Amino acid sequence: MLSPTLFPIFCALFLCLPVAVIFTVQRELTGVVSPEFGFRSLSVFSLYTRNVPDASSTAVRIPKDDESLLRLASRVNPNQPPGSTRKLAFMFITTSSLPFAPLWEMFFNGSSKDLYNVYVHADPTRDYDPPLSGVFTNRVIHSKPSIRYTPTLAAAARRLISHALLDDPLNYMFALISPSCVPIRSFHFTYKTLVSSRKSFIEILKDEPWQFDRWAARGEYAMLPEVKLEEFRIGSQFWVLKRRHARVVARDRRIWEKFNKTCVREDTCYPEENYFPTLLNMRDPRGCVPATLTHVDWTINDGGHPRMYEPEEVVPDLILRLRKTRPRYGEDGINGSDWSVVERNDPFLFARKFSPVALEPLLGMAGSVLFNDSAGCV
Repeated sequence: MLSPTLFPIFCALFLCLPVAVIFTVQRELTGVVSPEFGFRSLSVFSLYTRNVPDASSTAVRIPKDDESLLRLASRVNPNQPPGSTRKLAFMFITTSSLPFAPLWEMFFNGSSKDLYNVYVHADPTRDYDPPLSGVFTNRVIHSKPSIRYTPTLAAAARRLISHALLDDPLNYMFALISPSCVPIRSFHFTYKTLVSSRKSFIEILKDEPWQFDRWAARGEYAMLPEVKLEEFRIGSQFWVLKRRHARVVARDRRIWEKFNKTCVREDTCYPEENYFPTLLNMRDPRGCVPATLTHVDWTINDGGHPRMYEPEEVVPDLILRLRKTRPRYGEDGINGSDWSVVERNDPFLFARKFSPVALEPLLGMAGSVLFNDSAGCV
């Protein structure tokens, strides 16, 4: 039996214990994420327990290794919290400094930071001069080298998606952006277009030239039995995915295992243009608008690269013409003939490929053309 002297002390400790437990758990849920686990030099930010199946988990950190990263991202809630603000995740994949960073700064300027997030996958073996600044400061995720004709570019995109899923449960649409890409609409127009969509925007083309060669790039039977030739698709490397499709990418293991193989033919090896359209066409084709919202001109093909716009070409008429161009839609059957896309005319929001030295003329027309949604209207 407790003595009269110890009894009040025991009662006080008993009553304070729940408060101490709650305080401890709260500190674990909102903490500093070290560069060892997530963004380089990223300051304090919160990750929400609703992103993780086990709500009793004491902390959520973004791992460095891909297997743990993808496993954790695959468990997030595919839906946003009810009544929450939808955010756009702009995911830049680059092997150099971002030449159009000043233009993107103008694009984001004046827009609420509650409406978007920025993520950068930057090859850690390269030097970045000038260093990333402004909205790109401390937004470089843990990155790995990415090399053309290998699965590393597609792996980088999967890495970006997983980070964005874990970083913010309010991320609703995930846009993959090239360093040679520029916005051709205002942020307001871009935001309204994307958050109002019920579908992802990803080019999904069937029966394209060189389809067999791309399918057999890892060996004639390497894709079987998981991906048959008739299931193989081709599309643009750059797309915008809804949250549920971003989680499909993070969850996938079976199809990725096939595309993650080393190619035996380098000249037909483009996993970044094949993996995502093939996966989503196999998983949820009707949940996708089969077109990209990033304009590119393939009438000129320079060693597998599209037309590059040089400074003397970058005039208002070019931007207005790109805006008016109708996307190419692809569906099962004959590309673009399916009833669900015949009447569509989605607006291009981005365009590539622009020469880095085209920055000056682009900045010169930013206010009057690029971010003026009424420019060119009669």
